[in-house]
Amino acid sequence: MDTPRAAAIAASPVMANVTCDGVQVYIQSVDEERGTCRIFPLDQPEQEQVVAASQLMEH
Repeated sequence: MDTPRAAAIAASPVMANVTCDGVQVYIQSVDEERGTCRIFPLDQPEQEQVVAASQLMEH
């Protein structure tokens, strides 16, 4: 996924189906300059991590 799309998903009130390494995640925020996203698995909100936007896949 590219960073503009990740930013659009993060800003949207509609929940998108996004995965990272096969795990469904929520995109909290996007750093477009660095091309990274702060995410967490839907079932483990305490497991925040920063990943490259390219690691995310929209279904």
